Amino acid sequence: MYRSYVLFALLASSVLLLDQLSKTLIFQWLFLGQSVPVMGDFFRITYILNPGGAFGTKLGGSSFYLFVSIAAIAFTVIFFLKTHPQNFLIRTGLALVLGGALGNLTDRFRFGQVIDFLDFDIPDISIFSINLGFIQLSGFSLERWPIFNLADSAITIGAVLIVIHILKHKEKQSFQLEPQGTYPHN
Repeated sequence: MYRSYVLFALLASSVLLLDQLSKTLIFQWLFLGQSVPVMGDFFRITYILNPGGAFGTKLGGSSFYLFVSIAAIAFTVIFFLKTHPQNFLIRTGLALVLGGALGNLTDRFRFGQVIDFLDFDIPDISIFSINLGFIQLSGFSLERWPIFNLADSAITIGAVLIVIHILKHKEKQSFQLEPQGTYPHN
């Protein structure tokens, strides 16, 4: 069991370290708004400050995202403590989510917003407005993927691993939260 705690902490810490190192390099080497082509127009390093959430979402103010980050960190640690050490996939996902959440939270404390810099071109996406009478959805157009960072990537990959684990074990019912001490120690 001790080993699984150490691995969890090492993975989360590695994500945090790599995220903060990459953001420090961007902060030191680029001017705010500067964009450097890496693979032509397909992939650029573009330094922006994001006051919102992952991938540029804007669901609330800075205090909202601060609260969500702290809640996500607390939830991740509690959930990790309640998962069986044999659930490698979900524990890996939780460590990635924790490291990413800590990375973005660190930025919020340092800058009041998050440094984003990974800028990818995608095929243009256009969704037209939809009016269903009782619901009106405004359309939108997306020409480039929203600029993001390593923390956002870790959170996304971690969430995907958690969903894969849940879907994989849905029928087996082996995905159960158990209080510590009710299973053999590793």
